[in-house]
Amino acid sequence: MVVHQEEVEIRTRGRGAVELTDEVRRIVRGARVETGLVHVFCRHTSASLLITENADPAVREDLETFLSDLVPDGDRRFVHVAEGPDDMPAHVRMALLGPSATIPVHQGRLALGTWQGIFLYEHRTAGHLRSVLVTVSGAAASTGRRSG
Repeated sequence: MVVHQEEVEIRTRGRGAVELTDEVRRIVRGARVETGLVHVFCRHTSASLLITENADPAVREDLETFLSDLVPDGDRRFVHVAEGPDDMPAHVRMALLGPSATIPVHQGRLALGTWQGIFLYEHRTAGHLRSVLVTVSGAAASTGRRSG
């Protein structure tokens, strides 16, 4: 059994999605796990982890449109406004989307679907430095493992 863990720091530019798929792939390759799981965890309460389509950016634009309607900035019902009108909405958005994703590792590769990508979703309007912990665990690869 192999367990490999790396922390990745991501500088966001404000609200929106930052793709992490290639970085997670790199970590999985380095872990040399043939069959197992990779767990990606965002260590913040105002940003989320999300698996969604990575081919058409309109998908992420539409997601933001939906979230803005569902959890608008400056909602007067929110009491927690210490850091501005986007603070509590960011926490609600994170609670809805979640802080983590788990993806199978199959034949040494992420077992994502054709159009799936792993994204950090920043819910604050200003940019932040975000920390993501990536943990790969599973059966060690044999010497003839394919890379990918």
